Amino acid sequence: MPLFAPLWKGLRIAEHLLTGAALAVVVATGQGLGCRISWLDALVRWWYRRLLRCLDVSVQADGAVAGTTLLVANHISWLDIPVIGSQGNMRFLSKAEVRRWPLIGWMSELAGTVFIARGANRVGDVIEGVCTRIQAGQPVVIFPEGTTSDGRHVRRFHPRLFAICQQTGLSVQPVALRYGSGREPDPVAPFVGDDTLAAHLWRLLRHPGLDVRVSFLTPIPVAALDRRRLADETRRAIAARLALHGSQPAGRPGIPRRGKAPSPDHVVQPGDAR
Repeated sequence: MPLFAPLWKGLRIAEHLLTGAALAVVVATGQGLGCRISWLDALVRWWYRRLLRCLDVSVQADGAVAGTTLLVANHISWLDIPVIGSQGNMRFLSKAEVRRWPLIGWMSELAGTVFIARGANRVGDVIEGVCTRIQAGQPVVIFPEGTTSDGRHVRRFHPRLFAICQQTGLSVQPVALRYGSGREPDPVAPFVGDDTLAAHLWRLLRHPGLDVRVSFLTPIPVAALDRRRLADETRRAIAARLALHGSQPAGRPGIPRRGKAPSPDHVVQPGDAR
């Protein structure tokens, strides 16, 4: 691909981030004055959709969010957040480190993200925060694998956060993500191993276009299911939709894993989600 194309995409991304920062200042000012920002959800959804257009990411959706529920998705990339978020008004559960990221952390907090500290015994507080948002009519998305995969496998789902459903009595709605329209998942989308955001973004900018399908599956009732069984049933539904069966972790194709994945996007670490 000629160098002009990725550079043009990069300029569009930079402009989009600056636009988001300016809008975030308006939102923060309004909230500081005690104003109710009724158009915030629409703004966040617009921002996600425009980001995907800037990156030339095409989203095809099957199904829809089944009302106020806990959405549980497989995790492949930081792109999962704008892909799912572009489909409706929802909140995400994120690791606490994201709150400290320049600009993005601040914007995530304004958008209603719930943060969880890695390794801390704060799961109860997090569950309470998520339940509050769900009871306020805001669906919440979690990624219970605890890290990203290359899209060829669905890792084990850690069950602790499924207590959210048991406390609220709501159902779990599985969400299946698949990048690429060919027989094999697109190798550019995964953000795994020791990958960096800058390197991954550069690959996306050089990519001629990325297709992704997000499937909102039939909700699973929580009655008579403990957290472990609920996690297993949700994982099984997603794997079946993607025609995947293994859960063995894998690195990005062609690049060996070197140590633990840094989990640089909106995830809950395994130690926090058992």
